[in-house]
Amino acid sequence: MEKQKLPNSTAVLVLGIVSIVLSCCCSIFGSILGIVGLVLAKNATKLYNENPDQYDGFNNVKTGKILNIIGIILGLVMVIVTIVQIMAMGGWDAYMENMQEQIRMAQGM
Repeated sequence: MEKQKLPNSTAVLVLGIVSIVLSCCCSIFGSILGIVGLVLAKNATKLYNENPDQYDGFNNVKTGKILNIIGIILGLVMVIVTIVQIMAMGGWDAYMENMQEQIRMAQGM
């Protein structure tokens, strides 16, 4: 009997990679993709454990699960860093004033 490719094994891996990349620039989106990847990994793992002889590609699921966890952690760290930076600037109002000043300076150039 020929083994089938495990459903969503590639998607879990791709979501893990993308979640790490997005966590560095858009932290909340990277975390969301990481959570979606973990849900898909859980479903694929459950399916594989029911009949391991039928499916191939479980290594992609394991690797993708690790990458998704890293993406979620990086995203949460970046959210915390952003909150600390805003608080260090004097709160949300001071942060917005600083951003508006930078926009005015960029438009003046």
